[in-house]
Amino acid sequence: MSNIFKAACVQNCTTPDVAHNTEVTLRLTREAAGAGATLIALPEYFSGVETRDGLLRPAAFPEESHPVLPAFAAAARELGVWLHLGSLGVTAPDGRIMNRGYVLNPAGEIAARYDKIHLFDVNLGPDQEYRESATIAPGDAAAVVELPGTVLGLSICYDLRFAALYRDLAQAGAQVLAVPAAFTKLTGQAHWHVLIRARAIETGSYVIAPCQFGTLDGGGECFGHSLIVDPWGEVLADGGEAEGFVIAEINPAKAVAARSRIPALRHDRAFESAAPDLTSREAAQ
Repeated sequence: MSNIFKAACVQNCTTPDVAHNTEVTLRLTREAAGAGATLIALPEYFSGVETRDGLLRPAAFPEESHPVLPAFAAAARELGVWLHLGSLGVTAPDGRIMNRGYVLNPAGEIAARYDKIHLFDVNLGPDQEYRESATIAPGDAAAVVELPGTVLGLSICYDLRFAALYRDLAQAGAQVLAVPAAFTKLTGQAHWHVLIRARAIETGSYVIAPCQFGTLDGGGECFGHSLIVDPWGEVLADGGEAEGFVIAEINPAKAVAARSRIPALRHDRAFESAAPDLTSREAAQ
């Protein structure tokens, strides 16, 4: 991968059938590589998820026996590309599930892991309540990974609403931010494009955001519109609401230029928080 390269977002509508989802996303990954992409990103839970009893139920396996990892490791070697597996359900030793993203290098090796920090516990109205924390254990560490000529910062879906995470990733050297998602259609229509562009603009970074589309088994609808956005906030590619992939050129020098024009990442200042001291208030009561 040279300093200037092509990145692609794969967009699928997942089902509970892991073998089917793997077949579909591997085909799209190969098509994206054939179009010249050397970094290919997939959505959150691209290999399988459903909603059941009001809860998100991802297809989950122990990392050492996860069927999706070797399939995509082989594809990375075959195609000679970097793969960002947006997230997989990975069972933890205590029986909980981690919402875990992986970056595979062209040798098929795991170059980085990231466990989703912020969990989607929201009530959007009738039949739109989600409690990700009921089945998923949160991560507690940000992650970046060096690619040839640039640095990739990792996140997953609901993390998008927590700007401080992306500032930390950018200040750790990330020039490209990954936001794999299964964003709901309701919130996606209102916020997806705005938030993705905001994260790009405020950090002077490319944002690569593959998002599932369509209706999940058991209910719930994903927004699609996988995006690639440049460091000035321009949308370079939008996947709409159909199966496929989008591709765009990534030039890390443009991140350097954006940060030079508006050096906000160097302008942090300490300040006194406006948040009330809840511990003191509770003690007084």
